[in-house]
Amino acid sequence: MEENSRQHGNVIPSGLSWEPRSRAVEQVHLRCTEGSLEWMYPARALRVVLEPNLSSARHTTVCIKPASDFQGASIYVEHAGQLHLVVSEAEGARPHHVSCFSAHTPQRVALFLQASPQRDISRRTASFQYELLSNQSAAGPEFKKMALVEAMCRPCDNVELLLAICSSDFVVKGSIRNVSHDSENHMSHVDVSVQKVYRQKNRIFQQDEASGDWRGPIRTLLQCKVKKGGGVFLFTGNEHFGEAWLGCAPRFKDFLFIYRAARERGANPCEFQLD
Repeated sequence: MEENSRQHGNVIPSGLSWEPRSRAVEQVHLRCTEGSLEWMYPARALRVVLEPNLSSARHTTVCIKPASDFQGASIYVEHAGQLHLVVSEAEGARPHHVSCFSAHTPQRVALFLQASPQRDISRRTASFQYELLSNQSAAGPEFKKMALVEAMCRPCDNVELLLAICSSDFVVKGSIRNVSHDSENHMSHVDVSVQKVYRQKNRIFQQDEASGDWRGPIRTLLQCKVKKGGGVFLFTGNEHFGEAWLGCAPRFKDFLFIYRAARERGANPCEFQLD
């Protein structure tokens, strides 16, 4: 089988650019630990090789989130010469659907997109986002939902909290405005009123133009049973596919006590700017 190979970050290949009689399989290389691919007018097959440039990295979990309008193909992962279905065309159309699986070869993961049969040339787009996660981010053998990778229901201990303020994608001080639950996708959505943004990877927490208030959404597992309550919290966590997932979230006064005690002992892993 022939292969046409290209190297990219985020890519937008198109089935219309291929020769009708060619049996070549288009191949693209994605060098980042996270990114996206948009395959327009899927035709025949597309091989996607995830090869992060970080030679020392050991990414043992791969997560794929199809776009809400994903159609025209199914996604398989190659392992030991066999193709294993990861996302079917029907599953790809489900909102918030994320599929995660173990990477048997951390330095190189090959995905195979098989176009679905179609009679016309109407526009279809098979697009998805991907993330490669290290083993430290994974918890448990099943990765059916992205929430299972990062969300924590139990309270963090002092060591976990002190590490969280150093390494989390976002750290914000605020209160809970509202909590809504999505039973179908086993998620809860926490609307946070923000008093101070200490750090954020992307602009998830933003200032409302009308009111001038800062706010932002955080997701967590439905089973965590998050409820609306009073008080000021320090919300920490990581971002996946442009969404904030809750990690440690102590009451702010409790965090201050823990951090100040650790700093007096010289046990704080990083300096944190207090109010």
